[in-house]
Amino acid sequence: MIRYLYGDQLAKYPRLACTMFEDRADQFKTRLGWDVTVNASGQERDDYDDLNPLYVIWETATGSHGGSMRFLPTTGRTMVNDHFLDLTDGVPFQSPFIWECTRFCLARGAEPGTAAALMLAGGEIMQGFGIKHFVGVFDARMVRIYNRIGAAPEVLGTQGEGRQSISVGLWDFSEAAQKRVSRVAGIPLQVSRGWLEASFGDVVPQQDVSAA
Repeated sequence: MIRYLYGDQLAKYPRLACTMFEDRADQFKTRLGWDVTVNASGQERDDYDDLNPLYVIWETATGSHGGSMRFLPTTGRTMVNDHFLDLTDGVPFQSPFIWECTRFCLARGAEPGTAAALMLAGGEIMQGFGIKHFVGVFDARMVRIYNRIGAAPEVLGTQGEGRQSISVGLWDFSEAAQKRVSRVAGIPLQVSRGWLEASFGDVVPQQDVSAA
């Protein structure tokens, strides 16, 4: 299932939080060789985890992390604005209707459909909070994943070539895309909406997804 948790709520789910940060270390440091900081507990965290971001986490049947993403509004500090403006012609993103999505992570041996479930949850955030776009930095390997899911971004800028390339992209999420990602994830839209409502209740606009 999907859980939506702000940073200050992670302590209520210690196993889920611990395995998320451990899986981030495994993916970004061990497998991808990124220049990230891993603490003495074997967890990858950065300064943006200190800003009380919203985490979207796929929780496995054992209560551990299967995959996750991290969201921050661009009205505050973001990774794109702080480090990647060279890919946007120096233009920062600063709007209440644009949020940044970073740290897309899948645990080793993640269940089929986990990546699509996370993208579907991103669409729920857009609808629930009135967000128009997500902006994010991604590497070349993610292009294949986004295309397979059916949720590819508009690429705004790229540096490097081949597997070493890094891009900044902008996502929207149409009704057609939502249904397509729902099919890939194998998760009915009413189930996906129920997970969001369980976390945020009345903040979610009441829309009929029962027939989807």
